[in-house]
Amino acid sequence: MENDIQYTLIQESDDATLSFLIKRIFEEFGIDIPGTVYTDPTTDHLSELFKTEGSIYWVAKENGKILGGCGIFPTNGLHNGYAELVKLYLSKDARGKGIGRALMERCFESARQLNYTHLYLESFPELAKAVAMYEKSGFVKLSHALGNSGHYACNIWMEKKL
Repeated sequence: MENDIQYTLIQESDDATLSFLIKRIFEEFGIDIPGTVYTDPTTDHLSELFKTEGSIYWVAKENGKILGGCGIFPTNGLHNGYAELVKLYLSKDARGKGIGRALMERCFESARQLNYTHLYLESFPELAKAVAMYEKSGFVKLSHALGNSGHYACNIWMEKKL
């Protein structure tokens, strides 16, 4: 399946579909609560958010249909050399096919090209399969949040040395 997937940088035309997809995923896992990207107003305009210097967002598509995406973002308050791995979400039918890993690998390479030394992420126990994938990719759990993402409801924090 992965061979039929196109990976592109986010465009304004992707915003509505990505916002819808992300919000449905939060509802699916019962984490559609305040203090998450579910209520974050930037979720509706991701292409604008990822115009921020030092950020990038990859979108996975099959035959023009958005399957999901993942990005890196220079979240305020992170240590020097750190960026946040953000908004890794896949539609239900795209999970378990290597697409999430491929998106992450593109983000790792982009982070290196942008001279980041570490990636940080925030997640939830409800997203256990994603957390396991992060661990397999070299992320280790932290005891507290880093930076100021504004997503205060997250209770899993992880980092990876690039």
